[in-house]
Amino acid sequence: MNNVFVYCEIEGTTVAEVSQELLTKGRKLADRLGVELHAVVAGTGIKGAVEFQILPYGVDKLFVFDGKDLFPYTSAPHTDILVNLFKEEKPQICLMGATVIGRDLGPRVSSSLSSGLTADCTQLGIGDFDDVKTGKSYKDLLYQIRPAFGGNIVATIVNPDHRPQMATVRSGVMQKALYEGNFRGEVVYPEVGKYVSPEAYVVKVLDHHVEAAKHNLKGASIVVSGGYGMGSREGFDMLFDLAKVLHAEVGASRAAVDAGFCDADRQVGQTGVTVHPKVYIACGISGQIQHIAGMQDSSIIISVNSDPDAPINRIADYVIVGTVEEVIPKLIKYYKKNSK
Repeated sequence: MNNVFVYCEIEGTTVAEVSQELLTKGRKLADRLGVELHAVVAGTGIKGAVEFQILPYGVDKLFVFDGKDLFPYTSAPHTDILVNLFKEEKPQICLMGATVIGRDLGPRVSSSLSSGLTADCTQLGIGDFDDVKTGKSYKDLLYQIRPAFGGNIVATIVNPDHRPQMATVRSGVMQKALYEGNFRGEVVYPEVGKYVSPEAYVVKVLDHHVEAAKHNLKGASIVVSGGYGMGSREGFDMLFDLAKVLHAEVGASRAAVDAGFCDADRQVGQTGVTVHPKVYIACGISGQIQHIAGMQDSSIIISVNSDPDAPINRIADYVIVGTVEEVIPKLIKYYKKNSK
């Protein structure tokens, strides 16, 4: 009752990294509230294969639903599992990844339970809320924080009266870490048939294929990103040259992707990938809230911009004022010379 739940997404018998990131955050929220962290995972042939990927993140109780038709993912069985489980357990918070699966499953569960759901959160916290209309005061609500109105403001959303409070978070926004405190680590294996109706299996997956990632933008220690200021797709060629010298990955702002300068799978920001590199070099990027949300936790931020008042310069550790056409070739020449 009133515990924090995390829905763990899997591919085969491998737990998604975003779920482990949410377990880490969920443990912190549970500790703050003085409650337990629970997790739920559903799949086929997963018993004995997923527990060690979930429990070390501080999970007090893990529900493992193992059934022959629970993988690949289809909407109805997983919705039945969560809705019926939550009716029994009555959690106060549920977290999911903002993935293809999470974006399908989250709204179905929240609608069935008449709960609320905030999508694509960039931060989560616990705090109080005073409703000026009703005069009511609420303690220890989930602060669901995300950019709003096209990324122009950061909104804090609360759900005072309905449970569970549900939020989805993109992969890479939270950082995963094994839990070093005390936790129960209990595992239960519910009977799937008690939670899922036979009608839920009417949809069958005939073919399941997962495309391998073309690059490792999220895991790169150095990221060189370009914005609309790069001017063209040819302008981005300079960034790939610089990235090659630095053994880095190339990223892009949404404006650059929308303009066709770079492929969409390299987009960094609220609607793209969240990165935590040791060094982030932003070239020709103005620094809208949407983009900053995806890279603000970089250890060192270097901005290359012709506008000394560009918003991104406010969070940059180092600012190089100049056009990308002037600065980037000099950086490439310098690093080539000093890498020999």
